[in-house]
Order: sequence, then structure tokens, then C-alpha cells
Amino acid sequence: MNDATKAATLVQKLKCPYVWMTAALLAAQSPQAVFASGDVDFSKASAPVVSLINGIVGPLVSVVGALAAVWCVFLGVKLAKADEPQEREKAKMALKNAIVGFFLIFILIVVMRMILPQLTGWVDANKGTMTGAPDISQ
Repeated sequence: MNDATKAATLVQKLKCPYVWMTAALLAAQSPQAVFASGDVDFSKASAPVVSLINGIVGPLVSVVGALAAVWCVFLGVKLAKADEPQEREKAKMALKNAIVGFFLIFILIVVMRMILPQLTGWVDANKGTMTGAPDISQ
């Protein structure tokens, strides 16, 4: 029994015509035949993801900035109210870690904003240059 027959049998047991049609189409075309042509175009799939990321980054930076400010104020108040040296040292370390963490987050956001256009440009420039089929026989 070949793969197409196995897929058709499984889908018939599920009694779903859309799944059956999809399985039949996928079984009819091997991945090697699909990828060997070199006409793999992911721009239709990547464009919505890129626009979603670009649309979310601005508000996300605002929310993270507001949370960072509130959290640092909270930790500063905790540091100011600390009576014992151990509490004070613990609060100071927490405040320092929060500031470093939020600083790293903002640096990474800036780096991603600088790199993302270059990555999308690279992907667009290399469309259709995939040669040969990927080895999925494992």
C-alpha cells in the first residue's frame, strides 16, 4: 500500500471531504517535485507576518516602557522603605537588575527594527533561488 492509498484510507475514515481532497493533493505531489522547480515563493506568507510585527512593535514599545517606569518606581519605593541592610541590598539589586533588563529589551527592539528591513530585503532578493529538493526522507 503506497502513501497515497494510506492517506486516502485514513481520510475516508475521518469522513471529511476537505481533508480528503487535501490529502489526495499532497499525496499526488512529492515534496521533491514541489521544491525542485525553484519556484518557492514565501512572500505571500511572509508579508502578513512582517506587517503584523511592524504594527505591533510601536504599541509594544510603549507598553514595555510604561511597565518599566512603573516597575522601577515600585522598586525605588521598596528601596527607600527598606529598614534592614539585607532588605536594602536586596531591593537595590532588584532595581539594578530591572534597569539592566529593560535597557536590554529596548536595545534588542532597536536592533530588530534596524535588521528587519535588511532581512526582508534579503529574502525578497533571494526568492526562487532554492535549487534542489530538501532531504525529508528521514
